[in-house]
Amino acid sequence: MSPAALAARRLLAAASEASHEGGARTWKILTFVMALPGVGVCMANAYLKMKDHSHDQPEFVHYSHLRIRTKRFPWGDGNHTLFHNSHANALPGGYEDSGHH
Repeated sequence: MSPAALAARRLLAAASEASHEGGARTWKILTFVMALPGVGVCMANAYLKMKDHSHDQPEFVHYSHLRIRTKRFPWGDGNHTLFHNSHANALPGGYEDSGHH
């Protein structure tokens, strides 16, 4: 490699290192000014919506195309899904938990 090409390569490497330092500083500032407050606003919004939202079960309506069991699940009693929530998820015959939490 010629000495001029080597010098040009060194100059480009030095310039890219300087620009990377400025880029890291920019992203750090953006993180603290935009991202963290944005996460806080989203958390506050979710909390306020959760507080206002009613947690009543909807009326159970038997639809023939939902909750079809062609064979038993390999866990538990075979009727409950793996991540079953007795308050939110209905079984083929309806909700098993009618109480409010």
